[in-house]
Amino acid sequence: MPDIESFRAAALRCPLPPAVELIGEKWAFLILRGALNGLQHFEQFQAGLGIARNILSNRLAKLVEGGILERKPDPDDRRKVIYSLSEKGEALLPVVLALRQWGEDWGHGRQEIILADQRDGKPIRRICVQAEDGRELKLEELMWVDRATGASLKHPPKQI
Repeated sequence: MPDIESFRAAALRCPLPPAVELIGEKWAFLILRGALNGLQHFEQFQAGLGIARNILSNRLAKLVEGGILERKPDPDDRRKVIYSLSEKGEALLPVVLALRQWGEDWGHGRQEIILADQRDGKPIRRICVQAEDGRELKLEELMWVDRATGASLKHPPKQI
């Protein structure tokens, strides 16, 4: 039986809620997807997503403030701005791919195109949880370990 007090304390320190707050909203996630696919200008995001200008402006500002996107003047047209992924934004690629794969697996749409390695044209491997040695792990094969001591936590609440 989980220790609810320990679970509550861990939930308050968990990095998931602030991450979801930043990118978990539909339009923010679609803007992130657009940026991962090469969209850079306000007009491209608006046309590609069909999003209202005020909502797009708000979400772009939030993603810039959160360090996901960088905003710079377009060197070819000083009246325009280029939105590009920061290192922090590019690090979200596995998150987006895992959610896409999950959506395809569970019947939420399937694309006719797949992501492939540019070097050999072969599809990328599926995103999964892996052990240090590369073995794929299931939920029941995981445990929590204290980062500082390396000690296994006995009967910890599931805190993913």
